[in-house]
Amino acid sequence: MFLVEILKSLHRLRTWLLAAALAAVAILPVVVLAASGGDSGGGGPAFLDQVTSNGLFAALVGVGLIQPFFLPLGTGLLAGESIATEASGGTLRYLLVRPVGRTRLILTKYGSVMFQLACAVFWVMIVGLIAGGIAFGYGSLPTLSGQTIGAGAGVLRIVGAGLYVIAGAAGLAAIGVFISTLTDSGPGATVATTILAIGSQIVDNLSATHAVHPFLLTHGWLAYADLFRSPIEWSAIRQGLVIDAVYTAIFLAAAGWWFSRKDVTS
Repeated sequence: MFLVEILKSLHRLRTWLLAAALAAVAILPVVVLAASGGDSGGGGPAFLDQVTSNGLFAALVGVGLIQPFFLPLGTGLLAGESIATEASGGTLRYLLVRPVGRTRLILTKYGSVMFQLACAVFWVMIVGLIAGGIAFGYGSLPTLSGQTIGAGAGVLRIVGAGLYVIAGAAGLAAIGVFISTLTDSGPGATVATTILAIGSQIVDNLSATHAVHPFLLTHGWLAYADLFRSPIEWSAIRQGLVIDAVYTAIFLAAAGWWFSRKDVTS
């Protein structure tokens, strides 16, 4: 069933359009920096200033560009439509007629969403690595602490950053699947999930709400930057992973509980 979900996504035009758009996002900062002679203007996402000295950083810049909006939007689209679209299209009850338990269906849909999100994140990183390498080359990686690590160790940390970003999306995907069980409107579930993610980021930037910051899903999303310190600072990363795990567990359980009691008529 999981394979069927993946094959369905591969046959959708929007999947390939999204892949092209993400590739453009990864390439754009490299092209801009190359055209401007390496001057970033002092703004932009994290690690942008380091790209011209080492193309490896282009992978992190790409992730930094998609994380605030494009990743929540993609997560909302995939997770929000997971159950709701089946219900509105009249195919949900036929899925459940098969010997497929409701819990298994929820977990399969969630697994499919996470697989596609992981592919999207690493696609951006791979395209960024290739574009950055062509434009600026590779070499030893300067850390945020002022020390230097080898290119091999740098690639491992970049992969770790990608895995951390995916873990951050796991909680949001669980929320999206839960919302998708509450409604038959895929677009409605998509919008609600995306708004929750963006709203969480806004609240996280308000000093008046500092008391709730540690409990926000998006609070630790940028903690992967601590992987590029020497030594690595693990405290914020651990806290972020715990929050991700808690949100994932709570909302997947809620989705399973609600869906198991839902009267499916479509």
